[in-house]
Order: sequence, then C-alpha cells, then structure tokens
Amino acid sequence: MSPEFPVNSKVRVVTLPPYVKTADPMPMLRPPDVISIGEEGIVIDRRPGGYWGVRFSRGTFLIDSQYIESAENPPVSKPVSE
Repeated sequence: MSPEFPVNSKVRVVTLPPYVKTADPMPMLRPPDVISIGEEGIVIDRRPGGYWGVRFSRGTFLIDSQYIESAENPPVSKPVSE
C-alpha cells in the first residue's frame, strides 16, 4: 500500500525517478535532474495510480509515492538496547 500524504504537507525526494511528468493540463516528460534527491516540495493533490502532484522550486510535477517520503514527521529511530 502506498503512503498517504495530506494536501499542503511537505515531502522529500528519496530517490530519483527515470523521468518526471509535469502536472500541467498537457503533461510533458522531463529529465529527472529538474529535481534532486533531498529536495522538498509541497503536496498539491492526489492523482490516480499512486501519483502525487508536488510543487517544487522548479515547477509542479507528478511523482510516484515510491520516490517521496514525508518531510514533516522524521522517522523515529529505535533505541539501542544495551
């Protein structure tokens, strides 16, 4: 099951997809270097197929949920047992 992100929440790119698709009315494919690993964006909307509309500094793109994670709730690390 793909993770859910609330609209207007911050997400972070964890791996680059082979390409990115613009979220324009007539989408266009762009090379993955328009975004970078670790870049944060704002979730605009949810799209069918596990895609999210995310606004980054260089535009709004459709990103598959496997390439992003929440930037608002940092992962909780387990305490080291002694």
